Amino acid sequence: MVLALLVCGVAVALVVLGLFFFGLRRRLLQRSGGTFDCSLRWAAERYATGTDTGAEPSGKGWAYGVARYSGDRIEWFRVFSYAPRPRRVLERDAIEVRERRTPKGEEELALLSDAVVLACSHRGSTLELAMSEDALTGFLAWLEAAPPGQRVNVA
Repeated sequence: MVLALLVCGVAVALVVLGLFFFGLRRRLLQRSGGTFDCSLRWAAERYATGTDTGAEPSGKGWAYGVARYSGDRIEWFRVFSYAPRPRRVLERDAIEVRERRTPKGEEELALLSDAVVLACSHRGSTLELAMSEDALTGFLAWLEAAPPGQRVNVA
């Protein structure tokens, strides 16, 4: 009986400790400012062949995360991770916005309720970013604010 209570107590303590570190990591990411909620999907099926088939996009493959502006790049961190380093880094001069749309079909369930989806390319890879309207305004302004001489393509 005592062993079972001890095991349960340790399990509860580990869960609480894990949740504490999730919150602490998020707080440390936001400390420097310039963060926004941003879901990401690499190599979107919709653009994998280079053509839009017109099929309704699925909600699969989206990863919920937090993006942070860092000079001329955006660092993207998974929300449900303990990693201190960004999972993806997107350079401003390599991002090309192809399309802007609202979530459709199963995507409405996989993304936040007010999300807008941006279909982009980055160094030959295709990706989609989903963020709120406010975050989208800031993201597009950041893209357009590139130093003189940099190529910027904002659809």
